Amino acid sequence: MTGETAGPLPGLTSASMTTRDGIRLDADIWRPTTGTGPWPVLLMRQAYGRRLGSSLCYAHPAWYAGQGFMVVVQDVRGRGTSEGVFDAFRHEGADGAEAVEWAAGLAGSNGHVGLFGFSYQGTLQLLAAAHRPPALKAMAPAMVGWDLTADWVSEQGAMRLAPNLGWGVQMAALSALHQGEVAAFEKLASAARGLPLAGAVPGRPEALATELALGHYPAWRDTPADDPFWAGLSPAAQEPAIAAAGIPALFVGGWFDTHLIGTLAAHKALGGTLIVGPWTHFPWDRLVGERDFGPEAAHPIDAAQVAFFRYWLAGEGAPPAPLQWFDMGTLGWCHELAAGEVVLHLAGDGRVSVATQSGHLLADPAAPAVDYLVHDPWRPAPACGGAFATPAGPVDRARHDQRADVLTFTTAPMAAPLAIAGAVSASLSLLADAPSCDIACTLSRIDAEGRVWQIAEGYRRLEAEDLAAPVAISLHATCCTIAPGEALRLSIAAAAFPAYPVNPGTGAASIDTPRHAARIITLGLATGAGTGSVLRLGAGL
Repeated sequence: MTGETAGPLPGLTSASMTTRDGIRLDADIWRPTTGTGPWPVLLMRQAYGRRLGSSLCYAHPAWYAGQGFMVVVQDVRGRGTSEGVFDAFRHEGADGAEAVEWAAGLAGSNGHVGLFGFSYQGTLQLLAAAHRPPALKAMAPAMVGWDLTADWVSEQGAMRLAPNLGWGVQMAALSALHQGEVAAFEKLASAARGLPLAGAVPGRPEALATELALGHYPAWRDTPADDPFWAGLSPAAQEPAIAAAGIPALFVGGWFDTHLIGTLAAHKALGGTLIVGPWTHFPWDRLVGERDFGPEAAHPIDAAQVAFFRYWLAGEGAPPAPLQWFDMGTLGWCHELAAGEVVLHLAGDGRVSVATQSGHLLADPAAPAVDYLVHDPWRPAPACGGAFATPAGPVDRARHDQRADVLTFTTAPMAAPLAIAGAVSASLSLLADAPSCDIACTLSRIDAEGRVWQIAEGYRRLEAEDLAAPVAISLHATCCTIAPGEALRLSIAAAAFPAYPVNPGTGAASIDTPRHAARIITLGLATGAGTGSVLRLGAGL
């Protein structure tokens, strides 16, 4: 234990390493309280304070130590008591690779290191793997970003407003605290408890301009998606190096997680084990949004990670099954995709915006029709449940679907079970009286009591040239069996505020446009034979 300091709890010590450029990084080390090792090492690099240990989702590090691991939780650069300046993702690859080798050399280590952690702590694992540290034998990235411009900052050309601003406020507050700027911290902490979205330009809160500059938010908001800036942050840009490292990976996702797209993309690129539960970003349990998904949904991840790491770091037992998806209809786990794609045709009668019973999803196309919705920026359609609303997760959106600026298309009650597993997309033939517009699509299961539970969502910004042909809207992947007597619904709106900024309908960037410049937008949706307006379900990943 050379260079270590005893901590205040059993099995806990603290130690520091120095990076290639002379920055001290501090860590807590939790060892088993019995035995002398050697033990395999689990390393979490933490951006929110090492004593937190991601206990929002995982069992405490002391529990993992009790399972026969030496657990190291390190403050990343510019966080906690570590030195340096935090710059989101910028240094995590090189710092992480050095930390792996340092942890492998600690007293009691067997020389084999596994990385674990979720969200920021998950994504940085992928960046470290690109550097191929020899001691890294396995990793468990949960709820991660892959291509940050496409699956973290924005979705299909539309910036995610509330999620990015909320995280930007939090990270700037932590930077202020690290730099001793207490007044800035208190101002940001207060803003975090009620995001300042009521200003003239919601994405540019003037009252926080100076404080937000302490963090990454202004740069992430203002840097174009095609700027080389992003290549230095996104694991996707380093896919060849990460894949060549060949590190066994256990990916964890949630059907209502903000980073589901990134998690699935990373798994598709790198392979490994994939577990997706019915969870939001946190916690991972049976009660999600307004639903109880039953005892099978209650957090299997700690046990899965112990089995995974024992296999790859100590050569014991067997790893988890390659694919474990939670079916939100049957309330159990499945291990394979449903076979084949289901295509349903949208059908309307011109009154769908004011009569939810007028829109249908049919096996065969109906007579052509056009339904209109009017988007009013004074009262934009709000985000409702899903990954990006408050509360997050499944909520009964029946009342929301009755809004006149939401078009709904519903199947007849199912005569037989319909299993949906995998990708979901909609193809919509649209008309618009504006140079740009947004489309929000939500897929829901309607239960026998008439409650409407979303199971997938997607959002896209459209320009005038996009409307020349049917527009493809990707929804997040899902897994849900629709039981006999239940129905399926596709809901379509032109906003989901404040998850996304309101499109002003002028062609200008939504994130930059003041409220007074936004205009009313009329959207037409052509359905029926010859229009190409369809819903596609379960076409793999």
